[in-house]
Amino acid sequence: MDFGIVELSRLQFAMTALYHFLFVPLTLGLSIIVAIMETVYVMTNRPIWRQMTKFWGTLFGINFVLGVATGITMEFQFGMNWSYYSHYVGDIFGAPLAIEGLMAFFLEATFVGLFFFGWDKLSKVGHLVSAWLVAIGSNFSALWILIANGWMQNPVGAEFNPMTMRMEMTSFTEVLFNEVAQAKFVHTVSAGYVTAAVFVLGVSAWYLLKGRHTELARRSIAVAASFGLAAALSVVVLGDESGYSASHTQKMKLAAIEAMWETHPAPAPFTAFGLPDQEARETKYAIEIPWVMGLIGTRSLTTEIPGIEDLVHQAEERIRSGIIAYDALMEIRADLNNVSEEARAQFEEHSDDLGFALLLKRYVDDPREATEEQILMAADDTVPTVWPLFWAFRIMVALGFSFIGLMLYFFYLASFKGMKFPKLALRLAVIMIPAPWIAAELGWFVAEFGRQPWTVDGVLPTALSVSSLSVTEVAMTLAGFVLFYTVLFIVEMGLMIKYIKKGPYMDVKETDEWMDVHRRRMITVGEPDAIATPAE
Repeated sequence: MDFGIVELSRLQFAMTALYHFLFVPLTLGLSIIVAIMETVYVMTNRPIWRQMTKFWGTLFGINFVLGVATGITMEFQFGMNWSYYSHYVGDIFGAPLAIEGLMAFFLEATFVGLFFFGWDKLSKVGHLVSAWLVAIGSNFSALWILIANGWMQNPVGAEFNPMTMRMEMTSFTEVLFNEVAQAKFVHTVSAGYVTAAVFVLGVSAWYLLKGRHTELARRSIAVAASFGLAAALSVVVLGDESGYSASHTQKMKLAAIEAMWETHPAPAPFTAFGLPDQEARETKYAIEIPWVMGLIGTRSLTTEIPGIEDLVHQAEERIRSGIIAYDALMEIRADLNNVSEEARAQFEEHSDDLGFALLLKRYVDDPREATEEQILMAADDTVPTVWPLFWAFRIMVALGFSFIGLMLYFFYLASFKGMKFPKLALRLAVIMIPAPWIAAELGWFVAEFGRQPWTVDGVLPTALSVSSLSVTEVAMTLAGFVLFYTVLFIVEMGLMIKYIKKGPYMDVKETDEWMDVHRRRMITVGEPDAIATPAE
């Protein structure tokens, strides 16, 4: 296999995935926030909350449409650029994606139309139900996609069939309740909630700094801070769950994230800072926090976390076992109608390691002919490039804790300080708007890059998954996708900025009249409704 095609295909899918994930987190979170705001409107009948629902719903709609446009393209790439992957594991991977289209996408696509065009045609409760079904559909969509992705990280509920030369599902229940998929789902949607909360907080802070739409901004900050604080805390807790899951499903990824070259006595420390040197297999200038990694990874003080060196030795053993499985498979394939019991038994005993033998195809057509040097090289290939994972993870974690601090501060001001927000805090909220996207993209990078050299962990190497295309074909489509998605991103930013500057233009008269009546009522009872403005 030409590695130029492999790397270009990886880059193309990475670029489309990263572009797509610019839209997904905001869709997940903003759908819930909009539904919450409409719930308050239905409960209180205050026009300001309907105005808020329509305004943030407009921004949600812009983001939703562009997210759909980028997401559909990604699914076609499985057939275009990763045809052998689709053939090899399509029976398992395709099922969650099909359910996502039939259950989640149709649900949200149907009710998103009712949400935008049903204000004057549906009852209040009926429209509220539409809003919540859009939110549920968006999150269901993420569930099924992450079930598919979680299976790639931890391929349970499936086995290789030597008769068809494909992976086949043996238990849909195991695929559905895969611990990696469940941890990834709750962690990812919580990150989306944080993204939307920071976005609403930042835009609302900008309005307060400009002295515009202050009533909408104050209430939006209260919703965003409450919702965002709960979501930010969930991200950290559920990130810990992902680390615990990786300790027994993706040990090499965990070791690479920690730059743990050798196995430490339990409990292992967490390296807060260091400069990983992959060639020397050491981390220079390491600053370690005792016990932390052991507690995160094993939730005990006595269980070891294996280091990269030990995991490479384990990979070498599994490659040798995989060669035995490959030899038995070739014997089975030689005469499918007359398979010897010895070959069948030998394959069943070593079939779990067949994928490791396939790593040798990077160096030799027939893994049975691999030299000792090639086996050692293939074992070393199971180690991903460490330093990008090491730093991406730490930047992501640092941003995660910063979101907790930001949301906690604004929650305190909104709940106990009469919504009086210092200008410096408002400026910080505006500056922080891009930060959740950075954290989300880094999270996906850690999850996907850390799985290399596997497309399906321990089952199918990335080098064998690609289609039979030329370098020119892949390079041209890569350039086309980057250009197309860049245009879409510019369109998204232009529309978002346009409607944010325009502000809440719907139901303005009714909302203003209600606010005037509300102010007079509050003055009458002796409680002036002072509008909180940025403190000097």
